[in-house]
Amino acid sequence: MTTIAEILEQLASRKPLTDQQADYMFGRLMNGELTPAQAGAFLMGLRAKGEDSTDLAAGVRAGLEHALTIPGYDGTRAEPVIDTCGTGGDGSCSVNCSTAVALFLADMGFKVAKHGNRALSSSCGSADALEALGVPLELTPEQAAESLDRHNFAFLFAPQYHPAFRHIMPVRRELGIRTLFNFMGPLLNPARPSHQLLGVGDPERLQLMGETLLLTGVEKALLVSGAGGMDELTTWGANRGYLIHDGVMEKTTVNPDRLGFKAHSPEDVRVTDKAHAVDSLRKILAGNGPAAMMDMVALNLAGCLNLLGKGTMRECADMARDAVNQGLTKELPHAG
Repeated sequence: MTTIAEILEQLASRKPLTDQQADYMFGRLMNGELTPAQAGAFLMGLRAKGEDSTDLAAGVRAGLEHALTIPGYDGTRAEPVIDTCGTGGDGSCSVNCSTAVALFLADMGFKVAKHGNRALSSSCGSADALEALGVPLELTPEQAAESLDRHNFAFLFAPQYHPAFRHIMPVRRELGIRTLFNFMGPLLNPARPSHQLLGVGDPERLQLMGETLLLTGVEKALLVSGAGGMDELTTWGANRGYLIHDGVMEKTTVNPDRLGFKAHSPEDVRVTDKAHAVDSLRKILAGNGPAAMMDMVALNLAGCLNLLGKGTMRECADMARDAVNQGLTKELPHAG
């Protein structure tokens, strides 16, 4: 077995790791078996070399192996389970689109395991928004399974489901720079969703994220970078990305104008603070939000419905607009 020192030396020479080397290092990292100096050198070495899908897939495999599991939700269910999330960090300060989409999907009868966290670079993260709506955050795995079965929705609060990350967070904080872990969040859903809409703010990372999903297993996924580098499908320009299905990844483009959406602007979906974000989300879920925000939610909802096999993108766009304009028909799952 190659030693830790030899692997670090290899990274210092900017040479790629094998699957076995990457799995070994991430396993040691998640187990807390690397010293802070070794962990920092490993993460810095990966970045200096240039992270590839071998590295990211090894990190995802180790992260999922150490995550809490959801009873009955292990990626082998007959019915689809979907997640809607983005990498964040696009600096857009936009409304919580993926959260709204997740709730509309659940309202329409689809199982949605929403994996997320509090705000890191935005004014209001998915956890902050759902908490303000009264949706329970810190569910045990058993409670999450029950919520999925009863309400078609469960929020999986990332810090609660990934206890091994306690070995990594101090090192990331001390480094103070982007590491591979900035890309891992959307890939670490412990419910192992079969379908995924994944927004990637940096279009140069689309291929990396797609290759990693192929390596770690997903039935069908749409990875997109919106116009202007947003991690959502946007209505003001072409959205480029990859469609993954049947073990194949192919380039795709989503043109909102061909789906009947008006071209709004990024400013029209921006929120100024948490209070504004939550108020906008409430209005969207009630079917009376600002037109630009409603349209962006409908466009992303259409992408999910298409992934779930509910029709062509045009048919799904019409279905999504109807659902969003109607608003939620059922009550949200509430704490207590």
